[in-house]
Amino acid sequence: MGSDVHLILPARDASAAIRDVQDLFAEWEDALSRFRPESELSRLNARAGTPVSVGPILLGAAEAALVAARATGGLFDPTLGRQLVSLGYDRSFEEMRHAPAAADQPRRGGAWRAMVVDRPAGIVTVPAGSALDLGGIAKGMAVDAALELLDGLGIETALVSAGGDLAVIGLPPGRRAWDVRVGGPDGPVVPLVRGALATSGSTRRRWRQGDLARHHLVDPGTGEPAVSGLHEVTVAAGACGVAEVGATAAFVAGPRIGPPLLERLGLAGRLVTAAGHEIPVGRWPSGDVPQAA
Repeated sequence: MGSDVHLILPARDASAAIRDVQDLFAEWEDALSRFRPESELSRLNARAGTPVSVGPILLGAAEAALVAARATGGLFDPTLGRQLVSLGYDRSFEEMRHAPAAADQPRRGGAWRAMVVDRPAGIVTVPAGSALDLGGIAKGMAVDAALELLDGLGIETALVSAGGDLAVIGLPPGRRAWDVRVGGPDGPVVPLVRGALATSGSTRRRWRQGDLARHHLVDPGTGEPAVSGLHEVTVAAGACGVAEVGATAAFVAGPRIGPPLLERLGLAGRLVTAAGHEIPVGRWPSGDVPQAA
């Protein structure tokens, strides 16, 4: 997932729980990485246009991604795998330096409309000519699954963070909230009582393709990195997977459409424009805690 994973939990519960969470993230990475030819996702993409029987992790992530695409009107589009490859993002990010100039013209997204997820049969059909990229939502869902695992172990207080996108259960001893800094070392501290926070922005995963600056948040309307007028978006939600979707969709939507989109989805958020102007949405704190939706 190209991210460090951090856990905060009671020391008495740490050893076995950390191993279990490590195993969980490894299992999700093995299933959903588009950079591993042997992953289940890579095998599914190789058979685009054909119904494929898949395991429960890929099935759940594909179903959640399709629901998210419908809910956001396609601003979150899980079928942009080929577009990302054409932009040079064809390997794990830590291996990227400088991509050659694009050989093809950018292609618009929207193939999710032809994507089929048959949960009872355990079958996913990726539209012909497209490829799934589940990076962000899969990372958020893995955080959620890790918290569910910890809760099942009887751990009542924990925080799980993958690359800064995080979710919590319980509260730290003697505290009324988890204090979470968002938006880098100079960003505000957000008091989080429950649920999750996720941030999407264009500064961390950047590279050059020929003479062009690129980033990983693709606008489905153009097939190119989004130029929305936003620097970053942080969203609070009941689950990290949902927060990831909201942050990505609002970033692509921009400062005019992003806020009403989050409001329609029942999410709180903080949008930061390219000029540094902050736009709070919903119950984003101005003294209030951003409650999970």
